[in-house]
Amino acid sequence: MDRDIARMSGHVIVCGWGRVGREVARFLASADRDVVVVDRDPERLGEVPYATVRGDVTDDETLQEAGIDRAATLVAALDTDADNLYVTVAGKSMRPDLQIIARARSESSEPKLVRAGADRVVNPQQLGGDRMAAFVTQPHVVDFVDVVMHDGTLEFRLEELTVSSGSPLAGTTLRSAHLRDRTGALVLAIRRPRGDFVTNPSPEDVIDAGDVLISVGTAEQLAALAQFATHP
Repeated sequence: MDRDIARMSGHVIVCGWGRVGREVARFLASADRDVVVVDRDPERLGEVPYATVRGDVTDDETLQEAGIDRAATLVAALDTDADNLYVTVAGKSMRPDLQIIARARSESSEPKLVRAGADRVVNPQQLGGDRMAAFVTQPHVVDFVDVVMHDGTLEFRLEELTVSSGSPLAGTTLRSAHLRDRTGALVLAIRRPRGDFVTNPSPEDVIDAGDVLISVGTAEQLAALAQFATHP
């Protein structure tokens, strides 16, 4: 096993070094996440600037070499839906708690991947079409979100922070928490543990343990908010 991989924990395994896998790995690396790329093609792996494992991802030993026992997430970005389905099943059987994000080429494969254990299924073709349509109807909104999420030229960032059970925010309202005054960050939405969103929350909305705060701010402001959200 690669010594770098052996030292990793909480990393992301990206299965497939095609166009989708490249973009996933590039974005994760820019966010300071450790990445392990798995592909069977030695020529493609020769151009990968991250830790790599050469092998067939449908082989359990390959996933073990990629450190699946210590990984946080597996991204199934292979060329065929059948391969992505198989690696999803294999990954969940080895690590039931592992987050798996799977690529789907066809709409008919999406429910199959969910049933196989994928936590999220992404159809790049559908997303690309939605994005092109959004440029027609809301180009400035799309440009702003791109800059905030991907470009890095603005100091502001969007982040999600989960409120821990010991956080002083748990059980308080947004008004009484005074987060904007104390941190400078702005809470845009709250996602409850059951999955529903409270968008544009009011000052009287209560923050509970397990809630996810979707917030915007500078790196320093978001770090200050994280202190309140995750520390007693």
